Amino acid sequence: MKKKINISPNLSILDALKYMDTVESKLLIVMDNNKFIGLISIGDIQRAIIKNVNLDNPIKNILRGKYNVATPEMSIETIKALMFENRMELCPIVTPNNELIDVIFWDDAFKDNKVIEPEQFNLPVVIMAGGFGTRLKPLTNVLPKPLIPIGSKTMLEEIFERFTIHGCNNFFVSINYKAELIEYYLESLKLPFNVNSFREETPSGTAGSLSLLKDKINSTFFVSNCDILIEQDYSEILNYHKTNDNEITIVAALKHFPISYGTLETTENGQLLSIIEKPELTYKINSGMYILEPHLLNEIPQDEFFHITHLIEKILQRKGKIGVFPVSEKSWKDMGTMTEYLKFFTND
Repeated sequence: MKKKINISPNLSILDALKYMDTVESKLLIVMDNNKFIGLISIGDIQRAIIKNVNLDNPIKNILRGKYNVATPEMSIETIKALMFENRMELCPIVTPNNELIDVIFWDDAFKDNKVIEPEQFNLPVVIMAGGFGTRLKPLTNVLPKPLIPIGSKTMLEEIFERFTIHGCNNFFVSINYKAELIEYYLESLKLPFNVNSFREETPSGTAGSLSLLKDKINSTFFVSNCDILIEQDYSEILNYHKTNDNEITIVAALKHFPISYGTLETTENGQLLSIIEKPELTYKINSGMYILEPHLLNEIPQDEFFHITHLIEKILQRKGKIGVFPVSEKSWKDMGTMTEYLKFFTND
C-alpha cells in the first residue's frame, strides 16, 4: 500500500479523525486480526459528531453495515467503474473470507484525471474582505488581507478556486480597507466568473455589509471570511444544510487543547472521584464559513455595526434552526494571524 490507511476498530473516533488528518485521507480501512471489518469515512465521523456521540467511543460503534468493495475476480475496469460511480478515493479488494488482498487508490486508477469530480451546485458566495487585517501587520500595511499571497495566488483566489470546482460562478466581495487596490487587482485578473465588489463605507462588523445585498441574492448562499480556507467537500455541507432545513449552518472546526497536568474530579464536598492524567479537550470552533437562507438578509439592520454572531443570537431567540457542520482541525486553515499564516509555508 502507498500509505498506511488501515486502523483498528477499537481506535477512538477522535483518534481516527486525527489519523485522517495525518495521512491526508478521508477514508480509512478498518482491520481486526488481519480481517477486513469495514470502512470509516470522514462523513461517518461527521455524522457521529453531529449526533453528539462521545468522541472517546471506538469507531466500531459507528461503522455502517454495507460497503462498496471489490472482489478478486473483478477486472480493473469494473473496479474503476465502481470507484468512479461512488467517488471513492480508494477501493479495497476483499475475499469472501474478509481477507484484504489489495487496495486500489484513485490516483493510480485514474492517472489522467487525479481529481475526484465534486458535486456541482451554482450558489452565490459572499466573501467578507473589508477588514483592516490588524493581526497580519506589517504585511497589511502594504497589502489588504484578501491580497496576501499564498504561494502564487492570493487568499481571494484560493477561496474562489474552492467554490468554482463546485460550479459556483457568482461572487460578492465586501470591501473597505484598501478597496481601490482590491478592485484593481480583481479587474486585472479577468476571471471567467462574475465577481461583484460592494463597499461598506465604514467598518460594519462581520455581517453588517450583508444588508447591502438585499434584493441581490434570492437563493441559499455561502458566506466566507477572507482569511480562512476549508478543505472539505462543500456539497456535503450544503446537503446537511438542506436536509435539516436550517436557516443558517455554521461550519465548525474541531480544535484540540491538550492539558499538561493531571485533572481532578471531585464531589460536592471536595472528595476526590478520579484523576485524569493529561487530558485533551476538544471544542467546536466557529471557522468563519456559513450557509445562509436569503430571508436572513432582511434581519440585518442597515447602517449599523452588526456581527454575524448577532444574527445567530436573533435566530436563536426566535427558535430558528441553526446547524453546525464539523470539519477536522487540519481541514481548517486560519490565515488571519501571522503565526498561522507562516504555518502554511512550513507545513506545520
